[in-house]
Amino acid sequence: MGVDRFGSLEGRTILYTGAAGGLGLETTLEMLRSGAKVVAIDNDANKVAALLQAATGLPGLTVAKLDLADLTGLRAGLQKLSAEVGGFDVVINNAAIYPSKPFEDYSIEEMQLVQRINVDAGIVCVQVALPHMKATKRGRIINISSVTISGGWSDLTPYVQSKMALVGLTRSWAREFGKHGITVNAVAPGAFPTDAEKIHPDLPAYEKRIYEAQALQRRGAPADIANILMFLASDAASFITGQTIHVDGGWYMH
Repeated sequence: MGVDRFGSLEGRTILYTGAAGGLGLETTLEMLRSGAKVVAIDNDANKVAALLQAATGLPGLTVAKLDLADLTGLRAGLQKLSAEVGGFDVVINNAAIYPSKPFEDYSIEEMQLVQRINVDAGIVCVQVALPHMKATKRGRIINISSVTISGGWSDLTPYVQSKMALVGLTRSWAREFGKHGITVNAVAPGAFPTDAEKIHPDLPAYEKRIYEAQALQRRGAPADIANILMFLASDAASFITGQTIHVDGGWYMH
């Protein structure tokens, strides 16, 4: 991937939720290879085991199984981790849940759970990381949104709501934290072949829809997301903030 062209992440400590699965693993490995320390938050035992195996021989990885739905426990766990590693220089809010069913079938409790994990947990992560970022006059916050915010999706209301909320937080935080040298951006991945696609009952029809929507006629790869996250976390992106960058093969254009 050529991480040098993005700027080194050596010496940076990165808090990364959902770091072991889907699109997270490739980025975690690249960040470790670039000399960063990564505090990976994930509670999927199988994915964590795969991450630990893949990272064999790469120093700097800490894995913590924290429940993102338990905001009080999450805050306490992150504060302990922050003290142990000397603060977080980069926060990547990536973890999410994505139930799928008609809007009228969701209970308010189900809606609130998606918001709590996909958005509120990210707020806690930033609140814990912010004092260190302000003290060092440098920080990178990256929120993982979704191509679904562009519209055209049914049965995903709480997920889309949460991913659009992250865009709002991105813009608000970018404005508020800019005076401290902190950048805040969002990345909106398109349709990548991960476990998330299992919510679609007709996968061949779903993939056909993807190719019809994209300008580029290939499926996205984890490295496509790793590239943009490495860039945004580095000093090379120090003058970019408040933006939502779509990595979707030309699906959504604006």
